[in-house]
Amino acid sequence: MMERLYNPVFVKELKLRFRSFKSFSGLMFYLAVLTIFIAGFLLITTGFTGKGFFRPDTSFMMFAVLTIIQMALVLFITPSLTAGAISSEREKQTLNILLTTTQSSTQIVIGKLLSSLSFLVLMLVAGLPLYSLVFLFGGVSPSQIVSIFLFYLLTVIAVGSIGVMFSTITKKTIVAMIATYGSIIFLGGITAFFFFITLAFTQMTATGGTPQSFIAYFWAAINPGALMLTLIEPEMGRGLTELSGVKLPVWVTYLIFYSVMIVLSLTVAIKKLRANMKSNR
Repeated sequence: MMERLYNPVFVKELKLRFRSFKSFSGLMFYLAVLTIFIAGFLLITTGFTGKGFFRPDTSFMMFAVLTIIQMALVLFITPSLTAGAISSEREKQTLNILLTTTQSSTQIVIGKLLSSLSFLVLMLVAGLPLYSLVFLFGGVSPSQIVSIFLFYLLTVIAVGSIGVMFSTITKKTIVAMIATYGSIIFLGGITAFFFFITLAFTQMTATGGTPQSFIAYFWAAINPGALMLTLIEPEMGRGLTELSGVKLPVWVTYLIFYSVMIVLSLTVAIKKLRANMKSNR
């Protein structure tokens, strides 16, 4: 059983990644940004004096902004770690050697993905102690922290899977990275634009009562920012239900959509890995 779970590609990539100074310098930069934000937030809210006080609602605001900043940093870093998983091997002309080993396409793709995700999970875990300040001042429940962390995890896996897919079907790392960033822009920005356009059109064409627009709900449900806001402030989720007329919780649709996207992305990557080698011949 353990032999089946053992993945030499994952072990090798993990050793190389965690031995690199670049990885730990990136982790240091990530934590430094979060620390500077918290220190600046505390100084501003207490008026740069030692006599200031910190209200629970201000603590909640710090939690919300910290969550948004952390998500932005993770989305910015993820493509740089995953978009070169396969294409970098092709550029170094070591991909064909890797494919001639006894490792299957699934082991190679999953191993490359897990090695990148391990570092991203380390970043998320390293940032958790900073949330202790939020608990110190109150205003946030532990369940919110857990839900936000699970949201991070699902989103990182999805974006990482997209990055590995583009890394497999393209020959250049820069192209795969641009395509992955483009996917993030679509999921985070274009879907929000479609939501507001669809919602405005639905309200203009509604004849009476509460207009129901599943399309507007769908665009909001697959947007990482929308789910993050509903997890931070549940009232926003109820507001979305009133606007769209759809009572299905946003996190359910988000979980289903991104799980399907993960499976499809990894399936394409696995199928195209050796197909590209055959075409190169």
